[in-house]
Amino acid sequence: MIVLIALALLLITGTLLLTGRQDPGAIIVTFPSGNEIMTEVADTPQTIFIGLAFRESLPENRGMLYIFESSGRHRLHTRGYKVPVDMIWVDESRYVVHIVEQAEPCERDPCPLFGPPPENARYVIQAAAGFARAEGLRSGVELKFTLRL
Repeated sequence: MIVLIALALLLITGTLLLTGRQDPGAIIVTFPSGNEIMTEVADTPQTIFIGLAFRESLPENRGMLYIFESSGRHRLHTRGYKVPVDMIWVDESRYVVHIVEQAEPCERDPCPLFGPPPENARYVIQAAAGFARAEGLRSGVELKFTLRL
């Protein structure tokens, strides 16, 4: 099982590097405080699976925005992550429905899955650990997404 997962990661990484997928731009997520984070978009099965794995750091005002094909009770892992993250589940109307703070990296299986949220979500934002607490985030808060080209 571990060999298959490692092989899948290798194939996915190689495919992404060889195809040179065009970055559609960043999504700026604005929080009620006015603070913003620039997020990379994970919107394919490959980018959703890899997420922030293998990154040595996550700058304070950066993150990843997972965009799922449909709303649901999505779960994520931190397999291969090197830094802890906060995870923020957001519904189609861009309201926060669930928050996990300080999700620790996982170096080997079995890795815990985070979620599912209590309500359907279309997006998950991963930010540096401590971000959600510093922002005072809670369920029901509305976020704003802006495409930056």
